[in-house]
Amino acid sequence: MASRIEDYGLIGDLQTAALVGVDGSIDWLCLPRFDSPACFASLLGDHDAGHWRLAPDGAGRCSSRQYRDDTLVLETFWETDDGAVRVIDLMPPRGRAADVVRIVEGVRGTVRMRSHLRLRFDYGHVLPWLEVDRGCATAVAGPDAVLVTTPVALERDGADLYSHFDVSAGQRVPMVLTHYRAWEPAPIAADAEDALIDTVEFWNGWIDQLRYDGRWAPAVRRSLIVLKALTDAVTGGIVAAATTSLPEQIGGSRNWDYRFCWLRDASFTLQAMLGTGYVEEAKAWRAWLLRAVAGDPADLQIMYALDGSRRIPESELDWLGGFEGSSPVRIGNAASEQRQLDVWGEVLETLHMARTHGMATTEEGWTVQVALLEHLAQTWREPDNGLWEMRGPQRHFVHSKVLAWVGADRMVKAVERDGVDGPVERWRALRQEIHDDVCTYGFDAERNTFTQFYDSQGLDAALLLLPQVGFLPWDDPRIVGTVDAIGRELVRDGFVMRYRADGDEGDGLTGQEGAFVACNFWYADALWEIGRADEATEVFERTIGLANDLGLLSEEYDPRTGRQLGNVPQAFSHVGLVTTARRLAGEPKAKRESV
Repeated sequence: MASRIEDYGLIGDLQTAALVGVDGSIDWLCLPRFDSPACFASLLGDHDAGHWRLAPDGAGRCSSRQYRDDTLVLETFWETDDGAVRVIDLMPPRGRAADVVRIVEGVRGTVRMRSHLRLRFDYGHVLPWLEVDRGCATAVAGPDAVLVTTPVALERDGADLYSHFDVSAGQRVPMVLTHYRAWEPAPIAADAEDALIDTVEFWNGWIDQLRYDGRWAPAVRRSLIVLKALTDAVTGGIVAAATTSLPEQIGGSRNWDYRFCWLRDASFTLQAMLGTGYVEEAKAWRAWLLRAVAGDPADLQIMYALDGSRRIPESELDWLGGFEGSSPVRIGNAASEQRQLDVWGEVLETLHMARTHGMATTEEGWTVQVALLEHLAQTWREPDNGLWEMRGPQRHFVHSKVLAWVGADRMVKAVERDGVDGPVERWRALRQEIHDDVCTYGFDAERNTFTQFYDSQGLDAALLLLPQVGFLPWDDPRIVGTVDAIGRELVRDGFVMRYRADGDEGDGLTGQEGAFVACNFWYADALWEIGRADEATEVFERTIGLANDLGLLSEEYDPRTGRQLGNVPQAFSHVGLVTTARRLAGEPKAKRESV
């Protein structure tokens, strides 16, 4: 099994995704959706939890791997004493059923291949009933069933499937795994070669819409493909990551389930997509949002299931030992019950961006926005858990207050610029009241910096977002002072921590965590806009250098060990890459204003 988070590549069908290791093993796959129970869960345990390894017999790590052009078709290459072989892995965009397609291609000589398929449903907990008939097998457990088809012989050993076969130069051997509901007739499995053609055509057609051709175009293209892969094609929901419980500290307990739609993360994702020309995704997410938040705006949650469901209870899977012994393994997320006031502002900001990109405001949509702001007007003075989902006491977080200001500001702009109806004078007064409050209680004049929360000595990397949302100009001395303070106090070994996790102002959790990748991109943005362009470029290039050989970024990074940490691929990280690459392609604020 692969031993590091960066050892994994991603394939997906726009409704779920799989992680493929450098050894040719699929160690994570949830079927039929991102948030369904995993049928391959050895990522979080051992091989007994389910996996599918396809590689030369006796081989270890591959010789090399890459994506085919700008697609999610993964090609893994092995050189052996007897020859060379390539395994092509993909999940074609979903038709009736989810398919995992693996094609073994002989490149040179004749190579003996070995396939070991161990299906274990419900996160490795349920052993399926297995039936084998030559090149076809079915595995059934509860509501789930899987069909495996291939022209080579399948051998059964208990509840495991094995295949041993030779592949010579020029030969291609397909293997296809198809999921279906156990009470339905087995579907016709995808034709592997047709699926490959369709998948390549889909991704090539999608990336051709991109409006960016700057200095870091390959990294931007890969990040946008990742973001698209994390978007559910049916509901329009966007998951924060494809995995659960990959640790923020190896051996620690900061292990969370990210296979849900955070309104904040999805808002950032849509902003990145709108900025690069992807309007259809924004329309789909706006429709998802209006469905999810229907009802009382006071009941707005920070996250939802992909279908908009509200209940996401958190529990622990005690039969899984966790990635490198990092336990517990959690499914669901108790943070869904937290109050994070910034989310109301994030939603209003995203709907504002939709208007500025030509998406007309519907009567229903405007009614929802008015209700959201009216709720903010009543609650913005209250403490909350903040952007980072603190599990300690609620505080008056500066970022939360500023996003309440954003909500009021965008609604004022909707009346002023777009001609919709609303009590604009009252909203202007609310906007000013919040602004004055933050500048009075959230700013440390002696240190010349905004603080993490009112009357705090701590800092928060989210303060770097204050000028991005227009709360103050980039060249305001208070903003420059905040950037400098974060550089002194939160940058460690060249990477930005979210905040100090220990001490009286910590997050209420045990253990430590790595540097948050998105925060490094925010720091590069800030350096660029206050006129320190060389430093900004250096920080940006150092950060994109954290990506693995396939261009994938996780949530965090440990500069001491040089390892990725947290769930992968992380939407927040890839959004930061896209946004900062676009910013650094323009002129810094200081230079723009001097012309």
